[in-house]
Amino acid sequence: MKIALLSDCYLPRLGGIEVQVHDLAGRLMGRGHEVVVFTATPGSRGERGGFLDEVDGVTVHRLALRLPFELPVNPLAPGLMRERLIGGGFDVAHVHMGVVSPFAVDCTRVTTDLGLPTAMTWHCMIGRLEPAIRAAGYVRGWADLGVAMNAVSAVAAEPLQRMVGAGSVVNVLSNGIDVDRWAMPGGQASVREPGDGLRVVTAMRLASRKRPIPLLRIMARVRALVPADIGISVEIFGDGPDRGRLGRFIAAHDLAGWVALPGRVTREELREKYAASDVFVAPAPLESFGIAALEARTVGLPVVGRRGSGVQEFVTDGLNGYLAASDGAMADCLARLATDNGLLASMTAYNRGTPPEQSWDRVLDRAEAEYRRAVALAAEGPASGSARGNGS
Repeated sequence: MKIALLSDCYLPRLGGIEVQVHDLAGRLMGRGHEVVVFTATPGSRGERGGFLDEVDGVTVHRLALRLPFELPVNPLAPGLMRERLIGGGFDVAHVHMGVVSPFAVDCTRVTTDLGLPTAMTWHCMIGRLEPAIRAAGYVRGWADLGVAMNAVSAVAAEPLQRMVGAGSVVNVLSNGIDVDRWAMPGGQASVREPGDGLRVVTAMRLASRKRPIPLLRIMARVRALVPADIGISVEIFGDGPDRGRLGRFIAAHDLAGWVALPGRVTREELREKYAASDVFVAPAPLESFGIAALEARTVGLPVVGRRGSGVQEFVTDGLNGYLAASDGAMADCLARLATDNGLLASMTAYNRGTPPEQSWDRVLDRAEAEYRRAVALAAEGPASGSARGNGS
């Protein structure tokens, strides 16, 4: 198939959607598909205005405007996008949606107007925006036009399913992970010995939505719960607009001796950091999936996350991590792991011995099924009241 991947954000920007779309493009090409990316993100040297770029062998159309902070927004893109989609001979379009994705919205309007079979993946938790999005009506409208709707987790799919109604199906198309790349051979993995402190790690964008400040409060609570002779260390990898606030909070609360902000590191470095740690913490309840948590889980770390978040796609409460209902419950779970080496060891052993289900081979199978579903729905034409199948 010839596939157009359409996303507001793409490399060289770094984030969950950007990296996943890039990896998906490469993996689809590895299966023999022809893949082209359309994005409103400028290139590494500021290329925009329809510039044809190439990133790791993938052709990228840079439909960006010159805007402050290189914002991935371009209300002028639809004309050129339409022209290039018509001339490209595509079999299917795959739109990637975030909470605010004006470019992706424009893309969907263009693809559905052209009658191009379209799959749409939601990478976000709609949360409190559900009433407003429902009132706008475009999600239900796209489903009625035959867009094959899916989301990266079951919890992210639920509000979409409510909006499209019983006449359409919202499937789960999770993010993917290279299990062989992230799994740590037993001989290389760190083992916590009796008397060792608890080494806590996380990786996130340092922005309020990811809740880095509440994470520091959680860890301060853990320190108060755990006996003083058990050491605790915390490393928070990543960067973002809240980095200064975190630094000031650490200084004001005397956390500098055991909380570190190493900044952004490469995937290879992050893998090594995970392998030298004991547990990963994911404090955001509005996490639609949690790719960093999945990477840590694949290395072997127990994950402590929030119940009702996308982390529950790969964490079973009490088996290979914990799903907590509140910040206080998260602190209790982390304190339990700090004081019970046997419990920590059993969760670690499970994760090291049981690969996650989100391997790229399985994700690609589901992506291809979504593309076939999009083609079938486009052939049916607009919905006439009959239920649309899941195409699996």
